[in-house]
Amino acid sequence: MNPQILDKPVSENNQCLTLYQVSWEKFQAIEAALADFPSLRLAYLYGTLDIMSPLSEEHEDSKTVLRRLLEAYLEHKRIRFYPRGSKTLGSIQLGGRKEPDESFNLQTKKEIPDIVIEVVVTSGGVNTLEIYRRVKVPEVWFWKKGKLALYSLQGEEYKQVDRSELLPELDLTLFVRCANIADKYDAVVEFRKALHERSQEP
Repeated sequence: MNPQILDKPVSENNQCLTLYQVSWEKFQAIEAALADFPSLRLAYLYGTLDIMSPLSEEHEDSKTVLRRLLEAYLEHKRIRFYPRGSKTLGSIQLGGRKEPDESFNLQTKKEIPDIVIEVVVTSGGVNTLEIYRRVKVPEVWFWKKGKLALYSLQGEEYKQVDRSELLPELDLTLFVRCANIADKYDAVVEFRKALHERSQEP
């Protein structure tokens, strides 16, 4: 990548390079320059750009098990859903853009996901939640160090909630316990077993 397209100041850690004072046009130029490196992830919000290094095994394992557990729950409850994956969200008009780790529509396909899942292994200068607020994603789930934090869009702002507003019957204690099982295959098996046993209770 041509270093001349990078604006200063710059800050970095082992997994994320943060650039400041980056115009939308410069962001697009950097994005195009990095097109040959699809494993890099970009997040942009009003002049701040995070360039994240290739995703770690920890990150990939976590996002995969969270996706599979949520799919298992939706299938068990017979809730129609449509995985949207890492569909890019945002625009120049909103001043921000990002690819979520996982995302879902419930009941019907929509332009905006109903639920976005973010696995936080490293952080940069971009306020991820602010991007999703501008996009108007109804619910954002953050997974960090074995813990889950849920944010529900209420009016124009997000509020942290104890349970999903969209899936109020989902037992988050069970969900988190299974997500922390070391073997991810076992995690899904254990979760499905618990859901089945609970459905048999009088």
